[in-house]
Amino acid sequence: MNKLLIATNNKGKVIELQELLKDTGIELVTPADINLILDVEEDGKDYAENASKKAIAFAATSGLISLADDSGLEVDALGGAPGLYSARYSPKPGANDADRRAFLLQNVKDKPRPWKAHFHATIAIAKPSGEVEIVEGNCFGEIIPEERGNGGFGYDPIFYIPELNQTMAELDMENKNRLSHRGLAVMNAIPVLKRLFGV
Repeated sequence: MNKLLIATNNKGKVIELQELLKDTGIELVTPADINLILDVEEDGKDYAENASKKAIAFAATSGLISLADDSGLEVDALGGAPGLYSARYSPKPGANDADRRAFLLQNVKDKPRPWKAHFHATIAIAKPSGEVEIVEGNCFGEIIPEERGNGGFGYDPIFYIPELNQTMAELDMENKNRLSHRGLAVMNAIPVLKRLFGV
């Protein structure tokens, strides 16, 4: 069964993960491909717990080895917030990515710059039997007050990488996948996947 289920309903993540995993020799399927509708509540106490919960639920329901990630943006000036709550950070009902970015900038605007931050990603790979393996990746940079770039999603337009003089949203897919927290976590996941799938 050489199929890996990408255990997310987030279209942006699906695209990134498909790109990152395309040369592994493993067939990738999405929940939509197998008509799987599953919404897992992310109420874990850390990234690993949330990622594991998603991967285990998708693997148990689909019968396929499943890969899930949980990621967040941690801003030093905000004591590591929004962190685990990055996707639910804005108090506005039905908030979108732009609302979350605006709320974050509102919260840091009186703090001294640079607003150091990092993106963190934890990936969980679960077998249908419930066994799970965890890998991680981090990308360091800072928050800037004006949005730049049209790529990526989430907080990418305000996450600036000083050594490249670009935001995450200005990077092309190849560079983003090489440098991003999710890209680095996937690089750490590939040996695990190759072992599980025997490729």
